[in-house]
Amino acid sequence: MPKLWQSTSTPLHPLVEKYTVGNDYILDMRLLPFDIEASKAHAQALLKAHIITAQELTKLNTGLDEIFALHAKGEFVIQQSDEDCHTAIENYLTKKLGDLGKKIHTGRSRNDQVLVATRLYTRKKLKQISVELVKLQRVFLAMAKQYEFLPLPGYTHTRRAMPSSIGHWAASYLEELINHHMLLETAYKLNDQNPLGAAAGFGVNLPLDRELTTRLLKFKRVQINSLYCVNTRGTTESYILSVCTQMVMTLCRLATEMIWFTTPEFNFFDLPYEFTTGSSVMPQKRNPDVFEIVRSNASIIIGLQTQVKDISKNLISGYNRDTQLTKEPLIKGLGITRRSLEVVSLVMGKMKPKKEVLMHSLSPEFFAVHEANRLVKKGMPFRDAYRHVKEHLDEIKVPDPVKAIKEITSLGGPGNLQLKRYKISRPL
Repeated sequence: MPKLWQSTSTPLHPLVEKYTVGNDYILDMRLLPFDIEASKAHAQALLKAHIITAQELTKLNTGLDEIFALHAKGEFVIQQSDEDCHTAIENYLTKKLGDLGKKIHTGRSRNDQVLVATRLYTRKKLKQISVELVKLQRVFLAMAKQYEFLPLPGYTHTRRAMPSSIGHWAASYLEELINHHMLLETAYKLNDQNPLGAAAGFGVNLPLDRELTTRLLKFKRVQINSLYCVNTRGTTESYILSVCTQMVMTLCRLATEMIWFTTPEFNFFDLPYEFTTGSSVMPQKRNPDVFEIVRSNASIIIGLQTQVKDISKNLISGYNRDTQLTKEPLIKGLGITRRSLEVVSLVMGKMKPKKEVLMHSLSPEFFAVHEANRLVKKGMPFRDAYRHVKEHLDEIKVPDPVKAIKEITSLGGPGNLQLKRYKISRPL
């Protein structure tokens, strides 16, 4: 069938077609159900605008339902010649319904079709990410409660520094993940705007009710300016991937720590066998591949974010074909982020600190500040106490580690976790 945009009998050169379409027709298999949903809402707006009749609306909805059913069974294929799901849907409706099928595109451009389908897809994926993020928050809250005073060495400059605890460490991740959910809520709100009706970016001279389609598609609000609707393509994806980047950067740090903390040299945690892989040549190996892949995927997300920013940074107002290439990094980035949160939640939920090791993990130098503050409590100026302890490091005796941790009451210290103050985020 001819392209939606084709107005002459001269076909597009096959090499140019292959190059410009790229893998969009494959990616759009993910967007197709959402374009069907948007097409149904648009058809309702066409009915209200007296462009189609109620009988025609019924026929269009039946055709769209058929496409959805075929897609669910894996029997609806988008061809490269279709270019995208939008064309594939219209071609199917036209073949089945004749001139009525051609009416579905009235008052729309593929610009706002792509925008609305991508927004609907992204909304679903952000909700899935939210669920996994909240699961991980609960994992760290449980860990912080269970091991609130179990000692854990604290490091600065990757060197021994001060006493800490598993509870203190876990609560730091908990609070960080709660903040990440705030960022996620902002990304969700930014995405949750209806661009349908913007057409090619300059509106349409038909009385299409955008408030109606907003309600039908359950968007929070209408995105008002039609040109801005089109200009958001790329920038919205960039912001969403920026939020994903923050989340996976946290997972990256956690992965690095767990790789080190589960080595025989540290031996602070036990990594269950079902989460490790082996070596093809060394029988003794138990490898933390899952954390290594998490760590690497953080780099992938950062790269995808940069890719979208670079594509979008110097485009003029209005649609530019460049933005087609922001679709894949968005889809890929959302998927990697969700799966990374899911697997980290699973693994961390089964990680067990090695109590005996940790109870003996705090060597004398960890208590240098503790000893200096003990002298301060007796009236010695801190700087004098600092020098005294520095000159007598070999005389420091290790106190009861649990008692020492409980004595640390500085803001945010292990003795002041205030776990009841943490509120787990509500999923989107």
